[in-house]
Amino acid sequence: MAPERIVSLVPSLTEALFAFGVGERVVGRTRYCLWPPRAVGKVPAVGGTKKVDVARLLELNPDLVIAVKEENSRENVEKIQSAGVPVFVGAPESVEGAIWLLRELARVVEAPQAETVLRPIERVYGRLREGRAGGQRVFVPIWKNPYMSVGSDTYAHDVLEVCGAENVCAGTTRYPVFTLEEVEAAQPEIVLLPDEPYPFCAEDLEDFYALDIPAAHSDRIHLVDGKLLTWYGPRMASSLTQLAALLG
Repeated sequence: MAPERIVSLVPSLTEALFAFGVGERVVGRTRYCLWPPRAVGKVPAVGGTKKVDVARLLELNPDLVIAVKEENSRENVEKIQSAGVPVFVGAPESVEGAIWLLRELARVVEAPQAETVLRPIERVYGRLREGRAGGQRVFVPIWKNPYMSVGSDTYAHDVLEVCGAENVCAGTTRYPVFTLEEVEAAQPEIVLLPDEPYPFCAEDLEDFYALDIPAAHSDRIHLVDGKLLTWYGPRMASSLTQLAALLG
């Protein structure tokens, strides 16, 4: 039986539920679940992704809660489960894994419009995978003070690889810490500065243009929408297409 009262604790999957045609069943969300803006604004918030107001969530009488290991705490998930509420928990670390997660979510909620969302994603992924080859060397910081990037076993890393780039932080820890001197030593040909989770902005461009790296010499240091790299959901086909063009 399809769940009728869903609480989503994952912003990108909240967006996916609406795209799947089950938005009217979403009765709770986090304050970071902002898409689609007009529709999701009417849904009650139950805190943030890390700090969920479990008592408030349970007052909504959900018959399914959606979470992922990367964004939601195990403690909150276990509290919800101990109250007898089923929790769908995902842990995507690759584009392929994200597509599988979306298919599984669509199956669990019996989404009527899943194929209109998933087919374009799978088509773009298949095309990019066939043409994938070691391309431009890319550095992507996700935090500052200290600078942190994405290593292997992260969704963002696989997005870069699928789009034909070579992540200079591949083979390191999941979220490696880098100094600007180490970035210079890595000699990236492209630097992407996303606006989330850390809000890199125009002022940050100067720090990287000051480095003796190919990206600075060829004017390939870009401010980008962080969702292109980290959101798995209905925007994946567009995100992969945009990134592949930018990294080509």
